[in-house]
Amino acid sequence: MVSLGTASASPGEVDTGRLEVGETRDGSPVRLPVAVVNGADDGRTLYMQAASDGDELNGVGVIQRVVPRLDPRELAGTILIVGVVNYHAFQVAEHRNPIDDTKMNRAYPGDARGTSSERIAAATFEAATRADLILDLHQGSTSRMIEEARVRCGTRHRLHDDCLELARVFGCGHILDQKGPDGQLARAAPDEGIPTIDPELGGAVGWDEHSIQQGVEGVFNVLRYYGFLAGDHSPEPQTRATGFDQYGAPAGGLVDFRTDLGERVERGDTLYAITDVFGAEKAEVTADSPGIFWRCRRLPQVATGEYVCSVGTDVTSV
Repeated sequence: MVSLGTASASPGEVDTGRLEVGETRDGSPVRLPVAVVNGADDGRTLYMQAASDGDELNGVGVIQRVVPRLDPRELAGTILIVGVVNYHAFQVAEHRNPIDDTKMNRAYPGDARGTSSERIAAATFEAATRADLILDLHQGSTSRMIEEARVRCGTRHRLHDDCLELARVFGCGHILDQKGPDGQLARAAPDEGIPTIDPELGGAVGWDEHSIQQGVEGVFNVLRYYGFLAGDHSPEPQTRATGFDQYGAPAGGLVDFRTDLGERVERGDTLYAITDVFGAEKAEVTADSPGIFWRCRRLPQVATGEYVCSVGTDVTSV
């Protein structure tokens, strides 16, 4: 029998339930949706979670599509799932937890006696660290971006190669291999000896079916490669960036992009121009380094200094 919150499954069974992590302002319990898929045969444990940032919904879409396709009678090992982590933000379709104005993926490993976000992080971190592998499903929030798998432990970490292998296996085409900020699950869990990645499944407001399907394929790649399911998976070469250049607006106006997501750029190539509302060009911005056009804002209007786009740099194939 394997349990997570109120979900309990014997070998060959699936169960769903709730993981209590606190109370709302009216005293009602906060219960995260959880699932346990307990394979008929022994094997590793995979932990997956989604919506630690409350408006990043593509990961929820992945879980919604993956779980019905899992037959525990054909599974070796166990899958633990938290379907929505940032409960309060998810309810109001916001990025940060509105109870404490915190970005959840900066709160790990959490504190069971701390703020709302720290308590949720502590509860989900306890569940995650029962696993041998961790997938923390994200997306680019309201930005437009390519699909990528992020390795956040840093290249000098003792588990770096294992995390990089997991990212290659997930196989969404691009890897950002750059040490992340403190408080990320993909930073904290490798310190506990668990290979972890946080796939960023595109960027959209609401559901992005293409990115969701990329995530579904990535999960099943992992399940086959690591022996949860029968069948082979041979990772394909991935494009890895170890640097990230961000570009802001040198003037206020409307952004006119001259490069598409995923395109390679060379130093000096035009990334975008800023125009006024009548179409007159006010400024042009070029790439400082060669790389890949990785991420950009969704809406065109910008103020001086506002974020516009990012280019992945130091690009190699792995």
